[in-house]
This record gives sequence, C-alpha cells and structure tokens, in this order.
Amino acid sequence: MVTGGGRKRSVLFASIFGIVLIVVAVALNVSWIVVNWRTGLMLAFGVLMFAVLIAGLVLNTIFLLREIRRNEQHDAFINAVTHELKTPVASIRLYLQTLQERPVGPVKREEFYQIMLEDSERLQSTIDQILLAGKTAASGRVLNRTPVDVAEMADECVQLAVKRHHLPPGSIELVEKTAADDSFVVSGDLDELKAAVMNLVDNAVKYSGDRVQVKVEVSPASSKRVAIRVADEGVGISKNERKRIFRRFYRIPVPASRVKGTGLGLTIVRSVARRHGGRAYVESAGADCGSTFTLELPTASL
Repeated sequence: MVTGGGRKRSVLFASIFGIVLIVVAVALNVSWIVVNWRTGLMLAFGVLMFAVLIAGLVLNTIFLLREIRRNEQHDAFINAVTHELKTPVASIRLYLQTLQERPVGPVKREEFYQIMLEDSERLQSTIDQILLAGKTAASGRVLNRTPVDVAEMADECVQLAVKRHHLPPGSIELVEKTAADDSFVVSGDLDELKAAVMNLVDNAVKYSGDRVQVKVEVSPASSKRVAIRVADEGVGISKNERKRIFRRFYRIPVPASRVKGTGLGLTIVRSVARRHGGRAYVESAGADCGSTFTLELPTASL
C-alpha cells in the first residue's frame, strides 16, 4: 500500500518531469525553427512536429496525473471497504467467543444477540452497496420496472434510517407536498430506487455531526417529474467538492475521514437516476451550511 507521502512524491515527480520535458521540447523546437527559418518547407514541418510533440507531452502528463489520482481513490476505497467488512466480522466473532467460553445471563445474552444482528446488517449493507454499484454501472442491463409510490418508498427509507442509526423521534422529518392523483408514482426498479433514496438519507445523517436534523421532501418538480429532496444541517459542501461528489470512490477529505462508508453511495444515486431517465444533483451554500441532495424522476404515464 502506497503511503500518503509516497503518493505526494509520485505526483510531484510526475508533474516536474512533465513540465521539464515540455520546457526542453519548446526550447529545442523554437531554437531549431529560428535557425532554419529560411527553409519554408522545413519550417512548416517543424511547426507541425512541434505542435504534435507538445500536445503528446501535455496529454501524457495529464494522463499520468489522472492515473495517480485514480489509484489514490482506489486505495482509499479498498481501505474503506476493508474496514467496513473487517470491523463487524471481528465484533461478531468476539461476542460469539464470549458466549462460547463463559456463562452469560439472559439479559446480557439478548444484548449480545442484538449487537451481532446489527453488525451482520452493517456487513450485509456494505456487500449490497458494492454489488449494487457494479449492477448499476453495467451497460445494457434491463430494468425490472414496476409502479413505485415514491412517497411510500421515502417513508420506508426514513423509518429504516431512524432504526439503523438509533435516532430519536423527529430527527428525520418526511414532508409530502400535495399534488394531483398518482403524480408521485414512477415506473422503475423498486430495489434500485430504494437504495438511491436510502443512500441520500444515510449520507445526510452521517454528515450531520452530533445534531441530526434531516428533512426529506417529496414534491412535484414539474407536471411530469417528481423530486425527492434530502436536506441536512451538517458540514456542507464547497463549490469545488460539489463538482466531484458524485464520482466513484470520491469522499470529501475533511471531515469525511471520520465518516464510515465506501465512497460509492452518491455514484449509485446518480447511476440510478440516469437509468430511470432522471437526474441527481446537490445544492449547498458552502462549508458548515448544510446541503440538499435532489433525486428527480419522471412520473409514470398511467
């Protein structure tokens, strides 16, 4: 595994090496053109080769830097997934060993069972997340479309998030704005749509900090589209981060390092939105100003 210092040295070396090559190429070609400016044909050929050489060096440098960044994101993903898989497995193993090696009272035993059940659910959630990321990225896969009541689905996601994160009542508020009959029904894959909304709600809870106050709103986006908006009062997202937040494996550096996850959640949200003919986007006034994620979908034609 490449260390943070090693990555920085790799980026610095690639950047300096590319810049040096470009400078040398420019100097050599400019001097050659100046010396041989009288020869028109050679001048034209030299200018052409100069442009091709410089373009190749620039593209090669950009490619190297992108590959280094991609490898960094891949390493971060592997570390996150390893942690998300290893931690619940170690916890379950510890409690099983305790139950096996010593007598435990009924109350304590029930507590152990509950903890192990929660750890197994966390493990299953991580596995489902990885499988869903691969499934939604697969091109040509046919959607299993059924009529889906978006408001009902959002309510299920809210109830599940409250239970999963052990939140007090009122921490996550569901608001359904009045609309015409059947305007909240979409045609889509229930499992994918539910996973997308669940990811948005989970993210809002995780990035809210100590005080969780999340609002989930289902409302018409237009006469033929419905929007699911998930707003939080958490860390917020800067303008630069908003451009990258939906990329695969990407996670906000600070304070995201303290937040559990694989970096796949928002990638899944955008993939699901596109596969259903919709879109996903984020709005935020900046750091510490909270954020609002929107999943917009076309309504079903009934």
